[in-house]
Amino acid sequence: MFRVALPLVLLSLTAPLHAALPDPVRAMIAAAVETGDARKVDMVVDLAKATNPDAKDEIEAIYSEFRDNQARLASRKQREKEKAIRSAGLFDLWKGRGEVGANRSTGNTDTLGLSGALALERRGIAWDHKLTLRADYQRSGGSTSREKLFAAYEPRYDISEGTFAYGLAQYDRDPFQGYTARFALSGGVGAKLVDSGALDLSLKAGPALRITRGTDGASDTRLAGLLGLDVDWRITDRLTLTQDTNAVTESGGAATLLVDSRSTTLNLVTGLEAKVSDRLSTRFSYAVDYDSNPPAGRVATDTISRFSLVYGF
Repeated sequence: MFRVALPLVLLSLTAPLHAALPDPVRAMIAAAVETGDARKVDMVVDLAKATNPDAKDEIEAIYSEFRDNQARLASRKQREKEKAIRSAGLFDLWKGRGEVGANRSTGNTDTLGLSGALALERRGIAWDHKLTLRADYQRSGGSTSREKLFAAYEPRYDISEGTFAYGLAQYDRDPFQGYTARFALSGGVGAKLVDSGALDLSLKAGPALRITRGTDGASDTRLAGLLGLDVDWRITDRLTLTQDTNAVTESGGAATLLVDSRSTTLNLVTGLEAKVSDRLSTRFSYAVDYDSNPPAGRVATDTISRFSLVYGF
């Protein structure tokens, strides 16, 4: 009896304290690591630990090496990105969106027409630049019934995480609202109040100089205050239509409020966008232009509804 038991005791003492990770499980983890997808690796590692509790140390060692490699890769990519930005020329690194479609306006005019827009953005290490151009035009019965133009350039400088300084140069024209040209220059500070995967919300404020040239030939220059609000809300990340095509539904809004001693103007744009391919989207937007002191014979509020196609580049 003792002759049989003794070898068993010796065997138990010389056995490894932790069981080796089975080859199929090791291969499964290796396949997940090969994809470089952290979510897949997390899922496979959690499953491997649950089904192989005696091999947790070995699994954790593999997982730790993966995380270290990912951190080194991310650091190298960030260095390469910063190097590319620092060496880029003035016209490099710009991204943009072109938009064309139909519009319907109410207020001083009640027409259907065409609209077009171009938005360009350049993101740097500390500086961001935004350029926006937009036009709405309608010609009916041999005469122009709408001629609304808008252009804005806004540079931003990141002061610290979540805080920025901005500058703004803005021009718009709308003879049917009573002015042939309106200029605004502003500078101030802003903050990113919410910066998450689902919602981005930022607020900015500062003094402004506003010059208005009316259709009657009069010109007016006033100091003003500017308040701006930018909102982007991603309702869903992805709505799959086919294997290669997806739709992403977003609502976004931007509001700019200018206040001076004579009048207050508000520009509010809210949109709903569905992405049907990597570059092509459909967009519905609703814009409100309000002037608390419009010229004689004009109404205070103009609205424009647009349905358009958007191409990103």
